Amino acid sequence: MIDYKDIKRAANLVTHSIGPADIAVILGSGLGGYEEQLIDPAEIDYDEIPGFPASTVPGHAGKFIAGTLHDKRVLVMSGRVHSYEGYGMDKVTLPIRVMRLIGVKTLIVTNAAGAVNVEFKPGDLMLIDDFINLSGRNPLRGKNLDRFGPRFPDMTYAYDRELRQIAFQEAGKLGVNLKRGVYCWMNGPTFETPAEIRMVRNLGADAVGMSTVPETIVARHSGMRVLGISTITNMAAGVLDQPINHEEVLAAGELVKEPFRRLVNAIIDRLPEEEITEM
Repeated sequence: MIDYKDIKRAANLVTHSIGPADIAVILGSGLGGYEEQLIDPAEIDYDEIPGFPASTVPGHAGKFIAGTLHDKRVLVMSGRVHSYEGYGMDKVTLPIRVMRLIGVKTLIVTNAAGAVNVEFKPGDLMLIDDFINLSGRNPLRGKNLDRFGPRFPDMTYAYDRELRQIAFQEAGKLGVNLKRGVYCWMNGPTFETPAEIRMVRNLGADAVGMSTVPETIVARHSGMRVLGISTITNMAAGVLDQPINHEEVLAAGELVKEPFRRLVNAIIDRLPEEEITEM
């Protein structure tokens, strides 16, 4: 298991290479390119950071890029790693721990998701109100990292209420049709079966995917505020009488890049400027 010294070593290198940040954005499948608007960007590949896992999925670049946006220091995680790639939860969530040590207090986490709610359609954006964890995994299993947070962290407001309100207000101003709903995490890498989709719909899920929840849990454990946005890239299995493939997911991500960019920019612009304090 990764300990505090390992995380601190990685954080020191990231800070030395690209500097600290106050806000972080994790880009989901097909959303790469958001980082191109950062002013004076600096980047570091994951394979240059000690202990970091490599991202092996198409649509995930595998690098940290930091720069200035709306007079704030923003870190963009271009490409995440998933447990289905063979990594333990400590590796999957190591980037979140490093973010906290370099000063990040607000995390905007995004993903590509399949629509469980039949009123959704590909190309929609969904604000995540809550999550359901059906993966059978929890990233806090094992010895607690007391420097980051308590043994039993509360998940009542996993996604920050004030940040969600800001997102809805800005979506309204921009004319972005922002849905809202519950995200269900399934481990993958197979897409879900129609029977599983019927099950999660009965449980109250509106979208399903293979990421985001472990990052959310660790960010909250570390005292970070979290906002979650899903890009609806496809209808989940069984909703339509057709198969699902990853190329479809990437293509839908491309279609929604512009409203996604405008919305996230507006949200970041609304966030208060805070003094960056490394942990």
